[in-house]
Amino acid sequence: MKDSFFRSMTWLHTWTGLLVCWLLFLIFFAGTLSFFRHEITLWSQPAIHDVAPQENRVLPQQSQITSALQHLEANAADAETWWVGLPSERSRAIEVSYQDKGKEGERGQWHDQFMDPNTEETLNEYRDSKGGLFFYRLHFDLHYMDRTIARWLVSFASLFMLIGLISGVVIHKRIFKDMFQFRKGKGVRTWLDAHNLSSVLALPFHIMITYTGLVTLIFMLFPYPAMTQYEEGRKAFFADLNPARQHADITGNRVEMLPMKQLVDQFYTNWPNIDVKRVMVDHPSDETAQLKFYANTGTKVQDEMPVWIYNTVTGELVMTANTELSASETLYDGMIALHTGRLALPGLRWLFFVCGIAGCVMIGSGAVMWAKRIRERMKADQTASFGLRLVEGLNLATIMGLPVATAAFFFANRLLPDSFTGRAEAEIHLFFLGWLGVALMALYKAGTAQWRQLAQFNAVLWLLLPLCNAFTTQGNLVSYIVKQQWVLAGFDILCLITAAVFYIQSRKLANKEAAIPATSRTLKGQVV
Repeated sequence: MKDSFFRSMTWLHTWTGLLVCWLLFLIFFAGTLSFFRHEITLWSQPAIHDVAPQENRVLPQQSQITSALQHLEANAADAETWWVGLPSERSRAIEVSYQDKGKEGERGQWHDQFMDPNTEETLNEYRDSKGGLFFYRLHFDLHYMDRTIARWLVSFASLFMLIGLISGVVIHKRIFKDMFQFRKGKGVRTWLDAHNLSSVLALPFHIMITYTGLVTLIFMLFPYPAMTQYEEGRKAFFADLNPARQHADITGNRVEMLPMKQLVDQFYTNWPNIDVKRVMVDHPSDETAQLKFYANTGTKVQDEMPVWIYNTVTGELVMTANTELSASETLYDGMIALHTGRLALPGLRWLFFVCGIAGCVMIGSGAVMWAKRIRERMKADQTASFGLRLVEGLNLATIMGLPVATAAFFFANRLLPDSFTGRAEAEIHLFFLGWLGVALMALYKAGTAQWRQLAQFNAVLWLLLPLCNAFTTQGNLVSYIVKQQWVLAGFDILCLITAAVFYIQSRKLANKEAAIPATSRTLKGQVV
């Protein structure tokens, strides 16, 4: 009975992991980068590199909000939405954005701009780029597909991940002993040790990030309580849960709004010490227009921000929301904040990042180990099945392709002209084109030679990225260190570390390739 149970758990662990491992690798890869999405966005906007951080952010916010709203009023009067993001510890500039009115059933396009928080003047060298936001959206919305379908796919993959984690703990008889065991150069055993080590050392993180990821989409996965309690279903439930998130329908009746300065002054008269994170105006100049002030919750375990909503025509305070949360709301909100790392100071954010890398190693090593085991069981003259070759190709395409695609995204940010039409989307397209190129190569053949070649290619790409940055911007690694611009210096250093890791990998693969007899390569094929 016991042996049968463990065999069942092993089978469950293997197949729940293998069936979704490539999607899970993408989710973990993009999600790990998302812990530093603000820093990636800073790197992607050279215009704000030399913007001096403010010693006291809260004191000048009233003037900054007024200037930003007046800028939008003068330049985007017919927009659907105005959006102003205030500087924070991780983002230096004032982000000024507006959304066009969309066609029926479609969302309008967003247009972004930055303002210097010290001078409150527009930064004209802004380049259209999604920056770190691309990776953040990629890890749960994917791309080139309907968002709802993407989130269902991500949810199913996360559920399989959770099952894989639990079954992995069940079948792991020596979980504490294997925390400190790594047998180098032992073939499948080495991959097993890498899988166990990356799984066990970061197990609390893996369970937390997977479970809280499912919680963020809980109302999509389990809508039935809301649908049974509310006649209008989830829409009515969300309106009741958080009225501040509901947008009044635009009427088309244009009216004159109160001066933005008057509305901002009115807010600060009543709440002078609030640290504002962002400000929004829904339906500017429409009779339903509303001005919303969102408070910065900082490093609190709270994702939902307190908000104050004003009628822009009368100046009346329409409502205040999220200032006090119920116990269930606090629990749900805290899980979202935990998943996104909102509470994380730099040290904890780096820990999340390292654990995210461990998650990628866990998923990748498990997928490679499955293929290695099948290869070892094959006879010398046996031809690999289509399924095995497909798994090997997908392993190579995903594990080595995503770093290539990411480097392509960063190179595009530096090399595409600022005036290039559709620049932000072009960066994303080049990300997927780079990944597609690797995938085509991998699906054609995925032997040790191909792993080595892609490791070398990655090493070259990541080594050249800091050089490309130095030639296309006013800064470089040395100047960043001299100016104590540690975010930018850290980006270049991480690129060099990544290049070094891929170079070491390529050398190991080259030595392994040289040690394999040519006849064995021909008959059996090679995987790492």
